[in-house]
Amino acid sequence: MTVKEKEMAPDFKLPASNGEEVALSDYRGKKNILLYFYPKDMTPGCTVQACDFRDMHEDFSDLDAVVLGISPDPLDSHDKFIKKHGLPFLLLADTDHEVAELYEVWKLKKNFGKEYMGIERSTFIIDKEGTLVKEWRKVTAKGHAEEALQYIKENLS
Repeated sequence: MTVKEKEMAPDFKLPASNGEEVALSDYRGKKNILLYFYPKDMTPGCTVQACDFRDMHEDFSDLDAVVLGISPDPLDSHDKFIKKHGLPFLLLADTDHEVAELYEVWKLKKNFGKEYMGIERSTFIIDKEGTLVKEWRKVTAKGHAEEALQYIKENLS
């Protein structure tokens, strides 16, 4: 399956930081979704990105949008990340990277001469009907939340 703009976003269900299982379809007909995939809790880039989404959380809420973060980290790691940085949105645990593969963000990465599989920082905007309306791949953490907020403001509000 290939993820494409203007098509239905692939549905999934994952354990969430609130102790529940969350499915993308839970929000259908109710909320726009900013779905972002990030490599790892507590790392510098991921912290910058999460804190930017935190700082703009009210702005996203005002536009009827929910923020959902996904990484391969387990729930206990997400809990520490949320508590340390006061994150007001759900983080989902994709420990077997099935959803990351579904959204084609599980990639071969190279760092300091080593190759490994990991998350390519990416963001997807999904409208209330469940249609993928915008995607960003190979995202730079700093300033991205503002860009995503602006897109929702101009296209979904």
